[in-house]
Amino acid sequence: MTIKKIGILAGGGPAPGLNDVVAAAALHAIDLGLNPIGFNDGFEWLAQRYTDEQRALTREDVANIHLDGGCIIGVSRTDVSRDAVALDNTLAALGKLGIDALITIGGDDMIASSLAIEQKSEGAIKVVQIPKSIDNDLALPAHLTTLGYESARQVGVGIVESLMEDARTTGRWFIAVTMGRPTGHLTLGIGTAASATCTVIPEEFTGRRITLAEVARIIEGSILKRLASGKNHGVALVSEAIVELLSPEELTELQDVDRDAQGKVRVAEIDLGRKIKAEVQSRLEKRGLKVTIVDKTIGYELRCAPPIPIDAEQARDLAFAAVNYLNAGGSGALVTMQNGAFTPIPLVEMVDPAGNGRLREVDVKAESYQVARDYMVRIEPRDLKDQSLVESLAKTAKSSVDEIRASFA
Repeated sequence: MTIKKIGILAGGGPAPGLNDVVAAAALHAIDLGLNPIGFNDGFEWLAQRYTDEQRALTREDVANIHLDGGCIIGVSRTDVSRDAVALDNTLAALGKLGIDALITIGGDDMIASSLAIEQKSEGAIKVVQIPKSIDNDLALPAHLTTLGYESARQVGVGIVESLMEDARTTGRWFIAVTMGRPTGHLTLGIGTAASATCTVIPEEFTGRRITLAEVARIIEGSILKRLASGKNHGVALVSEAIVELLSPEELTELQDVDRDAQGKVRVAEIDLGRKIKAEVQSRLEKRGLKVTIVDKTIGYELRCAPPIPIDAEQARDLAFAAVNYLNAGGSGALVTMQNGAFTPIPLVEMVDPAGNGRLREVDVKAESYQVARDYMVRIEPRDLKDQSLVESLAKTAKSSVDEIRASFA
């Protein structure tokens, strides 16, 4: 089938490089004699069968947006895969507009919708997806990063570096809760690159239920270890994703907090940093220690930053490959570049048995994580075997050697 009109839409949250994908896809489509159509706000309006929330993308529209943050066509989290009416409405609207092919840009929450359209249309609408997520958690081959991750990480590193200097200058601690769920890739990536004092991610707890006290104990240990070495300041990063490991009884806000289109808790609305800070301060005060702690959230400022060169280049590569793939008759794939060559991954391989987009977690057994962990300042099992260090920690904590070993074992 020869295609004439290519629709372009973005789902999930914003990410650096979105505008570059839209621009590169539109320009290459025009070069091939195709008509690129940008759909506003992801699937939101299509799911309601609206056919007036889109625009033909011209060279003038996209000529100078490739290094801009945000997305000129907007995004939404509307999922058409789990609502038969929404899916039928979307297909009807796309059919009425004469859309032959669709480029979707998104992460795990977009996979199901992309696959549903490709399968339900029975080939009438060809679909490819470009992997985008600042969370870097889509189940791509381990060496690949999702579009937007590196730019978001760089912005986060800049913020953490400023916090580290403020901490050193003022003699205080920062507990910074970093956006990203349900994995800890972004938090760990920022913490490792910035050399944050310690970083706490959900994967280190291997999926079990945890308590705020457990998280606070890790940070308390970091503070005590720094104090024992003569340092009264530091920055601890905590992934917001640990909320999903906490019991609803401990975080009562989980009962009432808003949820997104996929039913996931909007964890940004839970004041996790304040709760952890209060628990850490309480533990330190019981030891007779006064430490100034400030809680900080690192979140939305990461999403609409301009793309750094690696993401700008990746956006153009992926968009070019997506248009070529569709124009050659391809469909039903996730677009990746591996070893410098376009490599499609079938969408059916990207969903789990429940129909959700497959995720990859941080591999805490990998050497890369062990390196990151080794440079953190945390009380580790090996520390508790070091008698001299344990005695120093006990003196700092105004406690006993036995209590230190019992508390941090």
